[in-house]
Amino acid sequence: MTIEAGPARSAWRRLFGVPLLVAAAFTVIMLVTAVVADLPVRDPEGFLGPSYVRLPLMVILMIAADVVPRVFARRRDLGGVGAATSHVLRTRWAGPRLAVAVAGLATFYLAYMSYRNMKSFLPFLRDGLTDSMLEASDRWFAGGHYPADLLQDVLGTGVSADLLSGVYMLFMVFVPISLAASLVWSDNLQRGAWYATALSFNWILGTVSYYALPSLGPVYADATPFYDLPETTVSTLQDTLYENRAEVLTDPFATENVHGIAAFASLHVSIIFTAALVAQLTRLPKPVRWIMWIYVALTTLATVYFGWHYVLDVFAGFALGAVSVWLASKAVKTGPKHFASPAADAPSPAVEPDAEPELVPSV
Repeated sequence: MTIEAGPARSAWRRLFGVPLLVAAAFTVIMLVTAVVADLPVRDPEGFLGPSYVRLPLMVILMIAADVVPRVFARRRDLGGVGAATSHVLRTRWAGPRLAVAVAGLATFYLAYMSYRNMKSFLPFLRDGLTDSMLEASDRWFAGGHYPADLLQDVLGTGVSADLLSGVYMLFMVFVPISLAASLVWSDNLQRGAWYATALSFNWILGTVSYYALPSLGPVYADATPFYDLPETTVSTLQDTLYENRAEVLTDPFATENVHGIAAFASLHVSIIFTAALVAQLTRLPKPVRWIMWIYVALTTLATVYFGWHYVLDVFAGFALGAVSVWLASKAVKTGPKHFASPAADAPSPAVEPDAEPELVPSV
């Protein structure tokens, strides 16, 4: 079923009306918390710059990657590059589609920015840590041993450390790129909205889990099992996060950094699991699904191997990701039934440059 031109103008409300409202409410809670607790609000920077810069920039680059091939394919028929560019932007990126992308980006940004700040507030608002309890559960799962020690014995601490470090750090690029791709490249806007909303709900539910069981993680609670690991980008990041923690705890107003250490639940696992689950439920091509499930497995290993998380954190991450996907399906009013079809695994036909995007698959 294709959305008609008139109703399509409100597509962003139907897809992101509820998610945007939830993210905005979460932001209000964060701001009120900051005022009551007398704590600063920051826009956390990643290695690609602040999120309010890198996320829009990523979407703009994705739109350019979507538009440029279409322009060159139509330039002769439409009388040159300028006319073709105007035509593609007007028919594909004006109005409803652009509004959906902006609404999705705003939803994600509000949820993520608020999550990072609430995570930074954690040591000031919650006394006591549950690391001893979580460590005891780890040793129970591993028969009296440290799970990280067992993984290091089985996998080694050479090439495996570098490989798993790369897998773990890939997350920093995967999240913004997959978000931008879901909002820009997907011709089924409902699929993109489902994924973007699920990502946003992960940040919100992750914050709740941090406050429910505040913890630092194995490498910060007891670094002994990790002394044999070589220096990697992960170990550098762990050192940086600990330095940031010390700065924030000393004086949160004297630094632009945020406190970024919390173990329960594993947001690395929940986010990657969310991506794999949405790929599975929306019937993306089989190679994509296989790659995503392999990524989930490697990410799970990496979080325990480097001591970011306890085993229970990983289980909680799977649960959190699944709940986020389910809640997102309710928020955008979609689900697996909208994407299942006998030809679901068949290659998608090429989309015409001036084709109207679909909100749900044709039925």
